[in-house]
Amino acid sequence: MPNLAESLQMCMWFDVNVISRRNLLSTVVSSVLFFLAWWLVIGIAAISEKGSTPDFSYYICGILGTISFIMVNTVSNEMLNGTGYEGGICGSNGIKIWLFTGFVLGFASVIASVWLLISEFTEKNHFQGMGIVLQNFFILFASLIYKFGRNDETSFGGF
Repeated sequence: MPNLAESLQMCMWFDVNVISRRNLLSTVVSSVLFFLAWWLVIGIAAISEKGSTPDFSYYICGILGTISFIMVNTVSNEMLNGTGYEGGICGSNGIKIWLFTGFVLGFASVIASVWLLISEFTEKNHFQGMGIVLQNFFILFASLIYKFGRNDETSFGGF
């Protein structure tokens, strides 16, 4: 009679053949960083005093960082090599321009948030400026981890 532990099916999340641990780890780390980025800014807006709440224009850096996150991670590595994408108006060159634009938006949002910290938050409310900078750093790092931390496995659990 087989052992009870041997007869139980292994869960899909812990089976090495279904998904590599590197993919799982990079996905979890990048999603936690992305969550913390927005949670930090929401928390700062919630605890700030009534007259010192940051303007909506300060959140545009985070919105652009989020758009960059989406742009960078919609492009797979097969598309960059030219083997995974054949159609469209621009073909593989359009994919490379799309990815480059996503990276430019991500780095520009970090640069703009540092600029906001220096120009707007040096005299008062330092924690609001640091929160905006940390938000954009977290979003950029989440994007880079999710893009370059995963393997090129296209099949996930047979789906």
